[in-house]
Amino acid sequence: MTDTPDTVQAERARSRIAMAWDSDVAHSFRRSPVALISTAVTLILILSAVFAPLIAPHDPFNPATLNLMNGFTPPGQANMFTGETFLMGTDDQGRDVFSTILYGLRISLFVGFAAVAFALVLGVTLGLVAGYVGGLTETVIMRIADVQLTFPAILVAMLIFGIAKGITPPEYRNDVAIWVLIIAIGLSDWVQFARVVRGATLVEKSKEYVQAARLIGRSPVAIMLRHILPNVLSPVLVIATISLALAIIAEATLSFLGVGAPPTEPSLGTLIRIGQGFLFSGEWWILVFPACTLLALALAVNLLGDWLRDALNPRLR
Repeated sequence: MTDTPDTVQAERARSRIAMAWDSDVAHSFRRSPVALISTAVTLILILSAVFAPLIAPHDPFNPATLNLMNGFTPPGQANMFTGETFLMGTDDQGRDVFSTILYGLRISLFVGFAAVAFALVLGVTLGLVAGYVGGLTETVIMRIADVQLTFPAILVAMLIFGIAKGITPPEYRNDVAIWVLIIAIGLSDWVQFARVVRGATLVEKSKEYVQAARLIGRSPVAIMLRHILPNVLSPVLVIATISLALAIIAEATLSFLGVGAPPTEPSLGTLIRIGQGFLFSGEWWILVFPACTLLALALAVNLLGDWLRDALNPRLR
């Protein structure tokens, strides 16, 4: 009895899954409590942000659902005027802190993922071109990267954000603030990708498979994308994971300083800035809960990136 094409395809899929399950990385993941816990925390926070409209008890950005009488309600205690109880209390406007955290997570995660994706595409592209083409092109790209490394990334992001916001018409600034923030963080973080990819490309382009691709007439773009790029993705994946935590912290820092997310779309950094004003008046929960959420997210992603770096290092297997 001959196997049908569907049966063969299913067998190949099961074989690939089995190989992935038995791989060194999967084995390391299953035996690492840090990786398991950090992955669980990261997934919980991401899923909470994605399904915030379903999980959040209130929509904190809908003025029709707010009641100023609920302002400054402590966590788990009934409000003296309305009798309503909130898991993490309320802020000065009567917004449920738990709901604002879930919606703020959406902004922080979106900015973080988008900024890392932008930095990755830009940095990998420039790194491939610099390493493969060489000459003046490599010199110009890497000297720009060296100059940018002399400045703290947060200052570069603030400079880019300020310039972009200055040339944007005032009536559109709040509408494009999130995208300007993404570009600012991405442009401040592309250097690490470019330097790593350029170094790996210098090694890979002298190997036999690249020479063979040149002999059969492959174009430089095809060689870079189809031959060299797949072989330099492992360190890029590690950098992207660690950069995600740094991008989320950078967004929170900019928003805390008042040059990030607009007040109409507050992120975790904006919530922390608002809560900081009430810390010494006794309403500690307005600051503590968003700060703990940001800390948990950044720490979990960072630990996951550290584990991934060790797992993909052949010297440590």
